[in-house]
Amino acid sequence: MSDMNLTVSKRLSRRLIGWTKSRPARRSLAVGALAILSLTGAVAYNPIPQRTIVAFGDSYFSGYGLDPTDSFPVQFEKALRSHGHKARVINEGVPGETIADGLVRLDKTLASKPDLIILELGANDAERGLDPAVSKANLDIMLNRIRAAHVRVLLCGAVAPASLGEEYQASFDPIYPAMAAKHRVPLYPSILEGVAQDASLIQGDGEHPNQKGVEVMVDRILPVVEQALHQRQR
Repeated sequence: MSDMNLTVSKRLSRRLIGWTKSRPARRSLAVGALAILSLTGAVAYNPIPQRTIVAFGDSYFSGYGLDPTDSFPVQFEKALRSHGHKARVINEGVPGETIADGLVRLDKTLASKPDLIILELGANDAERGLDPAVSKANLDIMLNRIRAAHVRVLLCGAVAPASLGEEYQASFDPIYPAMAAKHRVPLYPSILEGVAQDASLIQGDGEHPNQKGVEVMVDRILPVVEQALHQRQR
């Protein structure tokens, strides 16, 4: 029996003994309860487990242009805790990073055994016009490694800028639905869903979310992450 269980058991025993002295009619019920305690030798102790979530991505996660306290990982951790989750969100967002860059540092992240990785990479691949086949292959490798490490993952999609043309978009945009289906992982369409088209939620650079934009990001993805945390790994 753990020290915690022993302490709880002793406290309950003392309370029950005191209770029997106050009214004789309660004695038989209290004696029965004490007997159960003596037989089990413990009182169940089920603390809420702490979940470790890694925000693994690029500048949208790093907090580019924002006070560090306003970054997505910080605000998302606050939101999770306000909803009763004992969670820690680690900021592993690197500005300008591509899928290939993320692949290089993935093993170090997996070694820490997080409960969930929110994988948000690819926007920089598209902006630079990188070969979609290469981006897809690298994402495939990342998801294989995450799944092999028995870590849950929520994949965030990305889309190519219209300026690159319809042919490039047709090659790049389907990468994420295809990979989510292949690896049987949940897909969140875009980390900037509900933000990108609203200028009031974007910084002066026309691309990165401002403080209010981060709030929208957090509100929208929160229920999806909650569901991902409770899904069985397949």
